[in-house]
Amino acid sequence: MSLKQRIQDDMKAAMRAKEAARLSAIRLLLAAIKQREVDERVELDDAGVTAVVEKLVKQRRDAASQYDTANRPELAAAERFEIEVLSAYLPAALSEAELDAAIDAALAECGAQGVADMGKAMAALKPRLAGRADMAEVSRRVRTRLSA
Repeated sequence: MSLKQRIQDDMKAAMRAKEAARLSAIRLLLAAIKQREVDERVELDDAGVTAVVEKLVKQRRDAASQYDTANRPELAAAERFEIEVLSAYLPAALSEAELDAAIDAALAECGAQGVADMGKAMAALKPRLAGRADMAEVSRRVRTRLSA
């Protein structure tokens, strides 16, 4: 079953269970997927759907941190709930050790020596780690490795 089909099935299950908040988050995701399909005039595969989910999770994280800063805990909690719902559609996250091993392998593979080679290293890592690691964290780790 494709990821998109799984999301649609989960939407139907949320409707039957009358879970309004969960249903709202899933509908938001399906609308974002449909919008991207219409904009690009293609049918998204699992990788494309995962990219949409990642983007929405990142937006929710940013919104939650802004709500926390503005002292609006009820809105931040709503954003965090949506993050939980959306994160269920992302692949399993890498552990710290797996992430470090992937970074080491990519640095050795592309021959990155210093911070100037960071673009090459990130270009090698992005397809491997997409959806499985926070790319901002990966970028921070790569920068510290290359600057040491």
